Amino acid sequence: MSLLGKEVDSFSAKGLLNGEYIDVSEENLKGSWSIVFFYPADFTYVCPTELGDLADNYEEFKSMDVEIFAVSTDTHHTHHAWHTSSETIAKIDFPMVADPTGAICRNFDVYIEEDGLADRGTFIIDPDGKIVAYEIHPDEIGRNVSELMRKVKAAQYTREHPNEVCPAAWEEGQATLEPSIDLTGKI
Repeated sequence: MSLLGKEVDSFSAKGLLNGEYIDVSEENLKGSWSIVFFYPADFTYVCPTELGDLADNYEEFKSMDVEIFAVSTDTHHTHHAWHTSSETIAKIDFPMVADPTGAICRNFDVYIEEDGLADRGTFIIDPDGKIVAYEIHPDEIGRNVSELMRKVKAAQYTREHPNEVCPAAWEEGQATLEPSIDLTGKI
């Protein structure tokens, strides 16, 4: 069953933000755009490359009214230990959410029961708290933040222009399409 259009289920978790422990819930995913970025575990190999890429682009996401929430099944204490011991992870200025029970991962259908870890799942959440796009990668394939940013821009554009759609490889500022019978079979 697709998660598109689904409102994020309620959850309550601890997280780490700017060296402080915080409380996080589904309410934090409302009112602005959000990215919920699941990764398997702290102190691993591909995960820090992805999180570092997000951190390097975080200011641009913020300028687009997008908050990022990185989620793994590690505890908030483990997030803190990783944040203070890794130069790459120390760059992170967005919440690192702890999901040691797998409850949030299950809400987003990315929990690997036999391993107790999350798949590499990326979810774009609109200001109403609904999932508008998502993708899930296997553990061995890292994600592309530039493509994620392009998808967020497309989702924001189509929300603001409900009678238009973004064609393949659309970039901000390029032409969109207005679906109609006149386009059928002409593209």
